[in-house]
Amino acid sequence: MASLAQQFTGLRCQPPSSRFPEKRKRTQKVGAFASPIVSAVAVSNKQTKDRRELKKMFEEAYERCRTAPMEGVSFTLEDFQTALEKNDFDSELGTTAKGTVFFTDAYGAMVDITAKSSAYLPVQEASIYKIKHVEEAGIVPGIREEFVIIGENEADNSLILSLRAIQYELAWERCRQLQAEDIVVKGKKSTAEELLGKDLPLKFVEVDEEQSRLLLSNRKAMADSQAQLGIGSVVLGTVQSLKPFGAFIDIGGINGLLHVSQISHDRVSDIGTVLQPGDTLKVMILSHDRERGRVSLSTKKLEPTPGDMIRNPTLVFEKAEEMAQTFRQRIAQAEAMARADMLRFQPESGFTLSSDGILGPLTSDLPAEGFDLSDVPEAEDS
Repeated sequence: MASLAQQFTGLRCQPPSSRFPEKRKRTQKVGAFASPIVSAVAVSNKQTKDRRELKKMFEEAYERCRTAPMEGVSFTLEDFQTALEKNDFDSELGTTAKGTVFFTDAYGAMVDITAKSSAYLPVQEASIYKIKHVEEAGIVPGIREEFVIIGENEADNSLILSLRAIQYELAWERCRQLQAEDIVVKGKKSTAEELLGKDLPLKFVEVDEEQSRLLLSNRKAMADSQAQLGIGSVVLGTVQSLKPFGAFIDIGGINGLLHVSQISHDRVSDIGTVLQPGDTLKVMILSHDRERGRVSLSTKKLEPTPGDMIRNPTLVFEKAEEMAQTFRQRIAQAEAMARADMLRFQPESGFTLSSDGILGPLTSDLPAEGFDLSDVPEAEDS
């Protein structure tokens, strides 16, 4: 039996193309799609390259953050800490905070105070007075005010603000100032029927913020006012009521009587033709009985010429202080003349009066030339 090699000697194999014609055609068909496959491979390679570069970039950034986090950064840790301290918000109760109103409704207002949570101003905390809407207190969107933190809403951690607390503090401070300066204020009394709605002069006696207690006194204000009513002084008054015998004038909480005979040098038959309730005028103090609480007034002494109070009351008002000064000088001169007459008959007093009307001392305590009373006019009959 011939060997296997010998059996195949001389045999010639056909090329694959002749032996497998269908496969050639198939290969040609596949070749038609060769270009898109190459393109897809190229795109895939580019994406892979981009991913590698991005990964490398991230790795480098991570390494910089780990080894040199502040390299190339101008904002230092100290700057950051300073900024935190500067903008640190204190939300403790009782602290004040400035904020801007950005929303209002019938119940209150929302306020931006740069805190972590929102802030709310209830309508009852918007004013020291009772109001129905915050806008009645001037609280509108866009306005910026200083508020005080009075609480926190546990439901949403929002802060509760107040303006009323600040206004109360300012009011107490003003009361303490008025008490220290002993200032007379006016208030309306609503308990006594005869004083209902009437302005009364008052002075502070006690200001106790801790006990929410204010004590004022009309008697103290009246006593201090009466002490300032010097005879011959001019005060501003308001006509309260008219009577057949004169007019009652309110002079700083004290009622004085302007008798009909003291209105003008000319006869006044009907007071209503000269004065009306509510009129403001200047009057002179003629007398003051502190025990009985009576003050007598005059406009007659303030007339530049007799009858001006009837014909030209504006002139009397304008010239009141000038005419009062002239009247006081005449009174002083008349009193000096009366004292001089009395001393003429009392040589033991230590004074002497010459025939020329010169009142001189018998001692060296007074000027040697004495006091010249020769020009003292006679006192007017009041």
